[in-house]
Amino acid sequence: MRALVQARKLKLMAFDVDGVLTDGTLYFTAQGDEMKAFNSLDGHGLKMLAGAGVMLAIITGRRSRAVELRAQNLDIAMLLQGVEDKYGAMQGLLDEHGLGFDDAGYMGDDVVDLPLLSACGFSATVSGGHALLQNRVDYVANAAAGHGAVREVCELILSAQGKLEAAFAPYLRPRG
Repeated sequence: MRALVQARKLKLMAFDVDGVLTDGTLYFTAQGDEMKAFNSLDGHGLKMLAGAGVMLAIITGRRSRAVELRAQNLDIAMLLQGVEDKYGAMQGLLDEHGLGFDDAGYMGDDVVDLPLLSACGFSATVSGGHALLQNRVDYVANAAAGHGAVREVCELILSAQGKLEAAFAPYLRPRG
């Protein structure tokens, strides 16, 4: 499977927010504050991936204090918000870390993500991602956006890199 081969090489994995880390619904209070709902399973998948040595980034077109707080909660230092040129933003991150696009992956959900998805060594989308993406990415998650799709991709990467068992090991007690 091409996805496993590509995921094996990853050193940096980046994620979109709306429609990937969330279900894509935008909530606004009467005062104009934006709210977002994040999945705890996705969050733990990101922590396991980082714990296995894969650098994490969030690259998103919108700006949100909720995303800033979630990134802090997950210890994701590479947070790029309000980005119109996601390809250029990723290029900057890769240059900063001495990496190339073959070392990177991205998970997005809409056509604005295509230039970056096409450039990365590994690309993924959610089950409800735009059809143009589903036909062009390395992996389409079975789970929905904001409901485990990110966790699924994190585990796929860990499996491809032979690190999934080690990621689960602290939670397993010996049978006896």
